[in-house]
Amino acid sequence: MEKMEKRLNLPYTKEKLKAFNAGDSVLISGTIYTARDEAHKRLIEMIGCGEKLPFDIDGAILYYAGPTPEKPGYPIGSVGPTTSYRMDAYAPMLLDLGQAAMIGKGERSAVVSEAIVRNGAVYFAAIGGVGALIANSVINAEIVAFEDLGAEAIRRLSVVDFPVTVVIDSAGNDLYQLGRKEYLAKLGRKEYLAKK
Repeated sequence: MEKMEKRLNLPYTKEKLKAFNAGDSVLISGTIYTARDEAHKRLIEMIGCGEKLPFDIDGAILYYAGPTPEKPGYPIGSVGPTTSYRMDAYAPMLLDLGQAAMIGKGERSAVVSEAIVRNGAVYFAAIGGVGALIANSVINAEIVAFEDLGAEAIRRLSVVDFPVTVVIDSAGNDLYQLGRKEYLAKLGRKEYLAKK
């Protein structure tokens, strides 16, 4: 599986996302939004009540993160990814409303994978455990909704060369599945692969 480093700049369009394949390293520059499970729950409740969302979901990238407080002179504290499956109940609706991509860590459900393909979206992974390093890519951060949630408030981040890896591409190729198969094939575990 050949992996390439690519760039993604504003505007985030479905056409641009088609160029990314599972396994590609991508540097994102532009605007992304932090949102974890409680924020997602509130967004879905707002949609159900016919309320306007606090930011334009069409073409947006949501980063599943809750940053630590920033130190003086810095726009944000450590901002590592949280486990993505906690957003699986909410992600399909937001993708259907035009969300372009998600950033998190870990596997996604079949329902989310189907919504990714249906909408030509992408699921990126950020590396867990290096939130302080990832924060170096953030040049500005501001709360745009749900300030009462503290670290889990929705923040608009301006990022430059924010490093991610394509896990599920717009065609539905899943790096976690492809990577396992490739690894097992190298070990000669073909009998195991045949059962999968």
